[in-house]
Amino acid sequence: MSGKRLVIVDYGMGNLRSVQKAFESQGHAAEVSSSPAQVASASHLVLPGVGAFQDAIANLRASGLAEPVLEHLRAERPFLGICLGLQLLFERGHEDGTHEGLGFIAGEVVRFAKQPELIVPHMGWNTVEHGPAAQQPGSLMGSVKPGEYFYFVHSYLAKPTDPSVVSLVCDYGGPFTAAISRGNCHATQFHPEKSQGAGAALLNAFAKLG
Repeated sequence: MSGKRLVIVDYGMGNLRSVQKAFESQGHAAEVSSSPAQVASASHLVLPGVGAFQDAIANLRASGLAEPVLEHLRAERPFLGICLGLQLLFERGHEDGTHEGLGFIAGEVVRFAKQPELIVPHMGWNTVEHGPAAQQPGSLMGSVKPGEYFYFVHSYLAKPTDPSVVSLVCDYGGPFTAAISRGNCHATQFHPEKSQGAGAALLNAFAKLG
């Protein structure tokens, strides 16, 4: 593989054009593709998503895209999951039953616990703080300033088995995983493409990863 080729995976879930435009606004060409071959040839891969875990993982597998995504992850090439794209990395999701995810990150995806006056979905702007993985030298999420605001829309949250993969933490009825990082695999529960300057800076940093 020669040169940088940033591909956004199109598996029928989410507003892909907004992610593409956010990269383009930072001077990075980004291709939206539903082709397994095109996804397999990417140097940088982005897995976005909005909607239900069950539908998303079914679409990803039915379209033949699950395996090239996993191959990219195993090869440790730069990867960014966004919202549902973070959740799909885990072993299981518990929305409308229990469903197997990609299984790249140990753990599960669960609904926010019921609490008095806690509104679900968690929707709108919230701040993040560094988790353990942000402390690693050269960490992508380490470039995010503690206290920075990002835009969230979700009813379910990821619970990694290994807390050391947590790179950003948010508080909503208690702390939860806002981002994970393991090697060149990064994923955010928030939407960087909707998060104005802070989100644009994160996408720019991801596109520049070697």
